[in-house]
Amino acid sequence: MLKEIAEMIYKKQMLKILIVVIGTAVAALGMDMAIYAGFGSATLAVLWQGIANSVNITIGQASLIIAAAMVLFCLFYDRSQIHIGTILYQVIYSLCIDWFAPYIQFSSSKLINFLLMILGLVIFSLGSALYSVADFGKGSYEALTFAIVNKNKYSIQKVRIVLDIICVLGGALLGGKVGLCTIATILLSGVLLQQFVKLLKPIIGRIVNVNA
Repeated sequence: MLKEIAEMIYKKQMLKILIVVIGTAVAALGMDMAIYAGFGSATLAVLWQGIANSVNITIGQASLIIAAAMVLFCLFYDRSQIHIGTILYQVIYSLCIDWFAPYIQFSSSKLINFLLMILGLVIFSLGSALYSVADFGKGSYEALTFAIVNKNKYSIQKVRIVLDIICVLGGALLGGKVGLCTIATILLSGVLLQQFVKLLKPIIGRIVNVNA
């Protein structure tokens, strides 16, 4: 009996890890599509760029530094948002941001690149929602978002917009690129994340429980 329970728990954990890895890779791909389309950077990426330019490191490395600060805050504010998946996510995400960047190709048409940027934001939000609903620890930015949401009963959309604005202002002061992508992220990422979480939560729950 105990062996069966242990096996069931092990399968659940492995499935969650797989979902986190897939969601992380998807989110990183979407982010690269958005920030390299030529319309400025996504909100958090503005801060990455500002720090990367200031201390001469890669965007992936800058994202890891910022993530560490967010995780530290959550450990004191709402520890329940932090799990081994949070660390797993951030390491994979930061690596994928740097790995995918050289392979992202764009058109000479600004319209097509703009549409690819929007598609990137959709893909990023989908990936973010996927690893968030796996309930194996969220990414640092999502952990920060949900910590504030759960503690104060605010909507995901409102909290994400405020955090995005803070990241943009801080990044811009450090030299990060602000543009249409920045505005689109502020307007769309919170809405998209909230909708994808609602859509994916029951689906992922069934997958994990049925296969465990």
